[in-house]
Amino acid sequence: MEKSPNVDAGLVKNLRSMTGAGFVDCKNALVESNGDIDKAVEALRKKGLARAQKKASRETKEGLVFSYIHAGGRIGVLVEINCETDFVARTDEFHELAKNISMHIAAANPLFLKRENVSAEIIAKEREIYKDQLNTVDKPQAVKEKIVDGKLDKYFQEVCLYEQPFIKEPSKNISSLVDENVAKLGENIIVKRFARFQLGE
Repeated sequence: MEKSPNVDAGLVKNLRSMTGAGFVDCKNALVESNGDIDKAVEALRKKGLARAQKKASRETKEGLVFSYIHAGGRIGVLVEINCETDFVARTDEFHELAKNISMHIAAANPLFLKRENVSAEIIAKEREIYKDQLNTVDKPQAVKEKIVDGKLDKYFQEVCLYEQPFIKEPSKNISSLVDENVAKLGENIIVKRFARFQLGE
């Protein structure tokens, strides 16, 4: 006997507000997950990521420069976020994304956009520090190298905007937040650059 396609409308509404996905996608995800909202969210995120990856090669020539002032004028952020069309750039959802990312930058103080933006010199210096920390550890060299790689990954997660856990929802990073909005808005979206200013620095 086939599963009933009937799903509680309230559940569909909740799922839509959580993910921004369309009505039919939400209903199908709930049917497939037998009404388990957590599993449905996970399924929609996976689909959204796949869609985001398909859109990643598309040109982003529109967007906006968003400014955010925090802590009574003590911290300011400028961020440029690009999308494909002026129509999407004017939507409330796009502005909300820009605001969320700006607030995150104010709080988390990333040093780089992505790990590709970290210079070879900085990476070499960090590796040297981690190797020195393991000098007194009695482990095979191959194991030490894996530990160093792990510490370097942790460093990227701390200093690169795209890899930092989102301050409002630490279970996802900024890259996932952008991908969710790509799926929601149907266009490629990228954070192009940012600047953070702190009084007295």
